[in-house]
Amino acid sequence: MAQFGKSAAKRGKPSYVYAIIGVALVLFLFGLVGWISLNLQKTGKYFKENIQLHTFIYRTAQQSDIDSLKHFIESLPYAINVEYITRDMAIAKYNAENDTLWKQLKINNPLPESIDFYVKEEYVNKDSLSKLEKLLLDTFPTTVSEFQTPEATVASVSQYVKTITIVLLVIAIMLSLLVIVSIDNTIRLAMYSNRFLIKTMQMVGATRRFITRPLDRRALVNGLISAIIAIVLLSICIYVAEKFIPALKVLHTTGSMLLIFGGIILLGILISVVSTHRSALKYLKMKLDELY
Repeated sequence: MAQFGKSAAKRGKPSYVYAIIGVALVLFLFGLVGWISLNLQKTGKYFKENIQLHTFIYRTAQQSDIDSLKHFIESLPYAINVEYITRDMAIAKYNAENDTLWKQLKINNPLPESIDFYVKEEYVNKDSLSKLEKLLLDTFPTTVSEFQTPEATVASVSQYVKTITIVLLVIAIMLSLLVIVSIDNTIRLAMYSNRFLIKTMQMVGATRRFITRPLDRRALVNGLISAIIAIVLLSICIYVAEKFIPALKVLHTTGSMLLIFGGIILLGILISVVSTHRSALKYLKMKLDELY
């Protein structure tokens, strides 16, 4: 009986290697899609927070009124990078991006002064910007001549972010189901080769807790190893991607990477332990003849 148990254990050991590799590959896929999803979300945020808003100022406005307007905008909790653009700064920027026809015709600088700024992503929508425009025009009626927002850009970016969010949600649900089912099947296949060992231990009087505890510990270690392998593969993949596409480095943050790596470790350990425990209980409940 002891020899039978040893042979069963030996047959079970190779399957752990395949299970670890299989789980690692599934976790790597999960991490890769997670990384892509976070980058797409950050891209939407990046686009939104790089839409510049212009508060044009009357030529007759006093400098004290302009300073008050600038301080007011800076005090708004959602305003970012508030900058006062003088007429000279405005024309210098225009000349750098366009032709200089009025210089050739000796026309005076036609560009007005402005307060340019950006807003946080959650405020980049038609309703919020309309309220902001009304607030500025009502608060500074003799200073603000016009509040300009690129409405077409705001609408297209908002639609892009909305579409991306829906697509990512669908992908996340499908991928989560795929990962859970794939890892569960992989673990159950590994446990299948140990079914006789589990049953033998039960037949000699071992309790369920005594039998499942070492299996659960082994599953925890295997899940952790799989997660580490997946993290190493994902890190290499991200490094290569950022090397060939340097723009991806702008979206790279330590917090997001820790979130992805933590999710991989948690998912790998949790599903491995739960699947192993369920499989062990399943074989303990089965009759000996049903194992063949």
